[in-house]
Amino acid sequence: MRKVLNEKSSLYFSRYYPHLSKTKSAKPYWAVLGIGGNIGDVPRRFNHLFWVFKSSHFVDIIETAPILQNPPFGYLEQNDFYNSLVIVKTYLKPKALLRYILNIEKRFGRQRSFQDAPRTLDIDMIFYENISMQTTALTLPHPAWKQRDSVLIPMSFIQTNLKKLYK
Repeated sequence: MRKVLNEKSSLYFSRYYPHLSKTKSAKPYWAVLGIGGNIGDVPRRFNHLFWVFKSSHFVDIIETAPILQNPPFGYLEQNDFYNSLVIVKTYLKPKALLRYILNIEKRFGRQRSFQDAPRTLDIDMIFYENISMQTTALTLPHPAWKQRDSVLIPMSFIQTNLKKLYK
């Protein structure tokens, strides 16, 4: 199902986006992952990603948001992006979770040719618990999340109270 937000953006509701898990996770930490892409059949790729996460021993899916189709920013000479959020629980610490999601991006054919380039799949760690950190490899929370519709609009559909994910 498609819901037009304005002349440039639409929301898509599908079988796995949004999704709210009915099972509890025993993993101790939560993270919010932003997913995006604009090369090929991205909604289908998101469904495949859902099952990669679902079958993973490293993360448990808690919730996903609807998929937002929106214009690119930065480099504008490219197709619209599809974006969503995936809330996961994990036992991986932030840097280990980053290595895991970078590995998944590679499995899905991600190439980093230049900043804001078109991509098959982008996975950003938006939040990890309430941790703030800044290293050369990872900044938490994601530094631009408050300025991006690709985060804010899907986040407005999230039902999970992240504070309740703490044990």
